[in-house]
This record gives sequence, structure tokens and C-alpha cells, in this order.
Amino acid sequence: MSADLEWMDWLRLVQTPGVGGDTARKLLSAVGLPSQIFKTEFAVLRQLVSDRIARVLVGAITEDIAHQIEVTACWLQQSNHHIVHLADAHYPKALLEIPDPPVLLYVKGRLDLLSAQSIAVVGSRNATRQGVLNAEKLSESLSHSGIVIVSGLAAGIDAAAHQGGLRGVGSTIAVVGTGLDLVYPASNRGLACLLAQDGCIVSEYALGTPPIASNFPRRNRIISGLTKGVVVIEAAAQSGSLITARLALEQGREVFALPGSVHSPLAKGCHQLIKQGAKLVESAQDILEEIQFDLPQSSRNVEKHSDASTSPASVPGLSEANLRVLSMIGFDPVHIEVLATELALAIADLSAELCELELLGTIENLPGGYVQRCN
Repeated sequence: MSADLEWMDWLRLVQTPGVGGDTARKLLSAVGLPSQIFKTEFAVLRQLVSDRIARVLVGAITEDIAHQIEVTACWLQQSNHHIVHLADAHYPKALLEIPDPPVLLYVKGRLDLLSAQSIAVVGSRNATRQGVLNAEKLSESLSHSGIVIVSGLAAGIDAAAHQGGLRGVGSTIAVVGTGLDLVYPASNRGLACLLAQDGCIVSEYALGTPPIASNFPRRNRIISGLTKGVVVIEAAAQSGSLITARLALEQGREVFALPGSVHSPLAKGCHQLIKQGAKLVESAQDILEEIQFDLPQSSRNVEKHSDASTSPASVPGLSEANLRVLSMIGFDPVHIEVLATELALAIADLSAELCELELLGTIENLPGGYVQRCN
């Protein structure tokens, strides 16, 4: 719980109708701490903000804001629940470098992670099995080297990145677009519990804030702002992950992209980033060599991930028939009718083999009768 009660004035300021981040920072710069703002004369405040906002600031605290403070005070009574504001020693210094740092952050979990060296890993909510595997392995390797993984707790790549981050000493931070008393999507409730215990969940939105669509792109500036770079894994051409990449560039952060199949719609965004100058990444080592993290030398030599050159024979539990089919399936999607022709198999026989391979986790069924390797 926050040790002092200053957070109440900070919360009152950001909850004041008409006072957004820009207005709050303007007032803080001109007047001082929130406690001083609320004691400032109306004539002075009206030179900085509209008459309507100035009247609210000099007036008595509203019933709605008093209720929000009461709810938040109860929330702060719980273990590892915190509020961090711009003047707080725990406020992440990296966020102070961005043009529009959040005035106040709600934090659930480990405060120390906010100031640790970190990398963002983001991507598609509708990720392929291979994309999920790539995100998990890359994040786990970075976390084992001491890097904190930052993502957005969405389904798909984000969830995989958090899971990988939790397996290493670096751990992981989730930046969400709702109040911290809610979990969105609900399917990540179990993951959110693990993050609150061993990692960290952060939001600039007040308790009770529901999942509003416009809040998610806005929280992306915090995801990139906390880090030294952003890695994009599987992103369509219009993906929200590209917003995070653009914000990272504007904030002076590095941008990395993991390439995929030229036939995959989910690789279009990554390939677009690479064409625009993002650094192609295949392993955690590529990132550690590009960014100068303050890490022990032993942490820099992380194991590189398996890539598309993995031999089918190296996959355990495969029969000769499985191996024959798998050897004809690449990491690009292929239609089962083409496979049947190349293997001289009936569709029914081929389908049985593909079912076994899918159960073994070596292939993935795609829409339209296509399959591709994922291991």
C-alpha cells in the first residue's frame, strides 16, 4: 500500500472533469503539487485552464471523486497494491522521457520491475501456434538473461510473452487498458493472478474502468515507453502492434520484428516494419547484441531458438509414416489436396496422419484446408 496519503490529491486531480493528462501536467508545472493546486486562487487557475475547470478545482470535492477515493483506499489495503504518481520515487524513469507520461499509475505486484531493464514483446491476438511458441521462447530467453518482458495481457502473442517472461528471473509487466480490479480478456484471469504474484500489472485507468476500445491504443505508449525496444511477432498489416512500434520510434526506442512466411497475413506487418528499417530478429541474442543492457556478461550468451531448419527426424514420438508426411510440410501453408497428390495418399489416410501430427504438436491446421509445420 502507498505509505502516504498524497495519492488522494493526485487521484482527485486526474479525476477532475475536463482535466486530462496534458492539462494536469500543465497545472503541475505552473503551480506545483496537487495539494497546492487545490489551494490556488480561482483568478490564478483561470489563466491556466477554463473557468469551468478552475471552479471545480477550487470547489469542494465532488461526490463522485470522493467515492473513487474511498474505493481506491480499500483497494490499496490489499497486499502489493500501489499507486505511483509523477513525484513518487517509484515512478519509472523511462516513462519520464516520453512526451505524455501518465500522471498516475495503479500497480499490482512487484514495484521493482518498473525500473528494471525491459523489452516489449507484442503481436497478434489471433496468433498461430508457431507465433505463440516463438513469443514464449524469445521472452523466456530474454527473461533468463535478466530482461523484464513488457506486453499488454491480450490473448495470443501478449499472453505468450508474459508466460515466457514468468519462467525467467527477469519476470514480466502487463500494461492494461482497464481498471486493475478487472481482467480483460477474462480468459487471462489465471495469468493475471500469476502476474500479480510474480510479476506486475500496471494501468493509468481508475478502478472500475471497463474495456473501452480507445483505451487500448493509448496504453501502448506506456508499453513502449517502459522499455528500451519493442519486438513485434505476428502482426497483420493494420495491426494495433504497429501502433506500439510507431510509438516506440517516436520515443527513441529500438524496433525489432520477427519475420514469417510470405504467404501469411500475420507476417505482413512484421515484413512492413523490416522494410521500414526495423531490425530483423531471430533470437534473443540478436536483441542483446543490438541493445547495450547493463547485464552480467554471462547473461548475454543466451541459447538461440530453433528455426525452420529443424529436422523432422529430431521431433520425438514420430512414426515412419508421420515422418514421411511431415517431411513434405514446410513452414509455409500447404493445402491438404496438394499434399495428398505429392504423397500419393487418399485424403482419408492423409487426414489420419495429419491428426496424429497435430496431436503431437508438430503441425497446425489453418482455415481453408491448409496446414503448416509449427515445430
